[in-house]
Order: sequence, then C-alpha cells, then structure tokens
Amino acid sequence: MDWERVRIFLEVARAGQILKASKQLRLNHATVARQITALEKSLKVILLERSTSGCALTQAGEALVAAAERAESEFLKVGTNIGGATGRIAGTVRVGAPDGLGNYFLADRLGALAAKHPALVIQLVPLPRTFSLSRREADIAITLDRPQQGRLILSRLTNYTLSVYAAQDYLKREGPIVSQADLAGRLFVTHVEDFVYSRALDYAAVLGRLMSRRYECGSVVAQMEAVRNGHGIAILHDYAASRYPELKRLLPDVRFTREYWLTSHPDTHETRRIQEVHRCITAAAKSAQHLFVKD
Repeated sequence: MDWERVRIFLEVARAGQILKASKQLRLNHATVARQITALEKSLKVILLERSTSGCALTQAGEALVAAAERAESEFLKVGTNIGGATGRIAGTVRVGAPDGLGNYFLADRLGALAAKHPALVIQLVPLPRTFSLSRREADIAITLDRPQQGRLILSRLTNYTLSVYAAQDYLKREGPIVSQADLAGRLFVTHVEDFVYSRALDYAAVLGRLMSRRYECGSVVAQMEAVRNGHGIAILHDYAASRYPELKRLLPDVRFTREYWLTSHPDTHETRRIQEVHRCITAAAKSAQHLFVKD
C-alpha cells in the first residue's frame, strides 16, 4: 500500500472535502482526486462517497482511517525519538487559540520562541472558533471550555477576567458612567450572536439587557478597535485592555471570570517541538497572572 496515497486520503477524510484537503496539502485538486481513485483501485474498495457538498466515509473508509491514524502515530513517535537525539528543535507546530488570547498575548510570546529556534515553524491561528486535535487542525489548542470528550492531554492554563471599558475621549464627549443606569442609550460593542462558539461568551447578555443599541463585531480585535476609537462601550479582556492607556475600566462591580484550557494530542504531545511550545505557553501564562486576573 502506497503510504503517500494513504496520507492524502487521511487528509481528505479529516477535511471532509477534496478541495479543502488539497489546499492544506498544497496539491492540485485534480491530483488529490486522482490519488484517492488510485488508492481505491489498488484496494478494490470505495473509501469515499463523493458529492458536490463534500465526501463521506464508507465503512471501508472508516476502517482505513483508524488504521492510518495508528500508523501515523507510530511515525510521529519515531520522529520524536530521532529528533530528540539531534538536540535540535525543528518542524512545524500549529497553535489554535481564541482570537483575544492569540492576538493580545500569544503573538508576542510565541514570536520570541520562533526567533530563538531557526528550524522551528510556529503557526499561530487566533480565530473565534474551536479546533479539533483529532482532525489535526492544530497540534496545541486553547479552549474557553474544558473539553469533555476525546483523547487529550489537558490542563487549565489560567483564569482571566473581563470588565466594562470605554475610551477616555468617549466619556468626555458622551458623559461619565458611574452606575449601570448610565448605560441606557449607549452603543454596546459586542460579538455577533450567530458566531458564538462557546458558552463562556454568555457575559454579553448582562449588558445587552441595559443597552439596546448594538454594534456587533466578529472578533475581539474589532471590538477593541471600535472602543479605542471612541465609538461605544464593551466588555473586554482585562489583559488586552491594559495595553491601551486610553481605555478606562468602568463599573468595578461588573466583572466576569473565565478560564482558558490548554490541550494537546497524546499521539504528538511528547514530540520535542510540541513540548517546547507547550512549555512556553504554560510558563508565559504563569508569569502573567497579574495581567490575566484583575481585582
């Protein structure tokens, strides 16, 4: 059996689409399709039911995925042993993280780690979404909720707090806010409800009951920029807002505490490059507790 064809098949199975898999593999769409067809012919079975909306695994395909993932795990373990013997940290590590943490905390810390190790490629993906380790969407993922399913190496990274903020210029122009009653008629800068991917984001409902005017943004960065430029009021991460002296923390009695969870896959957790990135994230969060949790 041609392992290269199996590897391509595994990526298609995880992506659910030949087009998406071809982009991830950096191969032509037609090349990927031909490799899958050739693999099916060599095995004399249909592995994927193809349609315009994507690909579904057949029973034979599911069996091959399970076998291929076991083989992949063994390859990774061998790579760990060989790589560890060279004393060099090399390879690619993809880190999936919520956009607030990724942009306002990890980008700097992981950038420094990448600069330290010339052969290490760190792919930071800070997006408002979840990442599947089993589908190899990331090597390390940081989540807002504690994962309840799957084979994972799991630890609580840190608590963090969020508070109500507005720009100093906004408060001078629109008037001070000293109580929740002062929020009436103000513009609430918040997330887009349709894109909420975690129950940990439910804090917006508290102010949403007080402010009927809304400007909804699909990312933490967009919310931050809108508030910094004096357009409204938002619930922001304290560790992110502390970077900008023009922001004023309001209503000290309105504060929210949430958690970040750090996860990795047991098949790859012991690889040296992933261990190094994992240690960096853990140490950085531990040393920044004064930023993450505000009284």
